[in-house]
Amino acid sequence: MDPIPWLSPNVVGFPSPEQALDDPDGLLAAGGALSPPWLLEAYSRGIFPWFDNDQDHILWWSPAQRAVLKPGTMKVSKSLAKRIRNAGFEVRWDTRFEGVIDACRGPRSGSTGTWITPAMRAAYVELHHQGYAHSVETFLHGTLVGGLYGLSLGKMFFGESMFSTVSDASKVAFYHLQHRLHDWAFTLIDCQMENPHLHSLGVELIPRAEFLALLANNPLRDTHTGNWRLAHS
Repeated sequence: MDPIPWLSPNVVGFPSPEQALDDPDGLLAAGGALSPPWLLEAYSRGIFPWFDNDQDHILWWSPAQRAVLKPGTMKVSKSLAKRIRNAGFEVRWDTRFEGVIDACRGPRSGSTGTWITPAMRAAYVELHHQGYAHSVETFLHGTLVGGLYGLSLGKMFFGESMFSTVSDASKVAFYHLQHRLHDWAFTLIDCQMENPHLHSLGVELIPRAEFLALLANNPLRDTHTGNWRLAHS
């Protein structure tokens, strides 16, 4: 692996995303800090943190292909549409942010740990208190069974993680998120890295240059911070 820049935690700043490595794809820098100023700067420039739980430093990424969804274009199968209508799910917004992030931190099939470290959890909880980070929560019979969380910056939503303890619960949350963002005239949902689950929902890959161009036109002044709790479904 080629050397990458080491970032001082005392000065918020990143190299250009175009300098990210090809192998491993998208690795841009290491170091810095997990704090709201660092995270807001990262997302506003098309960069996100990710690392395994056995690492003691932060790695920052901007992959060559970005997984995105335009709000209102999610693929909804007949079976999922039926579940959305008839399964008895209730969707809430920003009522259980810490519960969602803790569920996302839980063990996953085939994994021994989580990339959501205590420091990362604390940073996103603080961003939630500041009005940037939000959760969409799926309840069944009053119990939290699925959801997702991410950041709202301008007219773009940057998804971080989702979980489900009941079939389709996270898909239901994602459906309502993209529907609501379409109503709010959001331009894009950033899903970072593609996987089969996201692909089945209509998430597509676009080149990094195209994603950065869209990001450059994103008006950060408007994040709809006051509307999330009112967006009950």
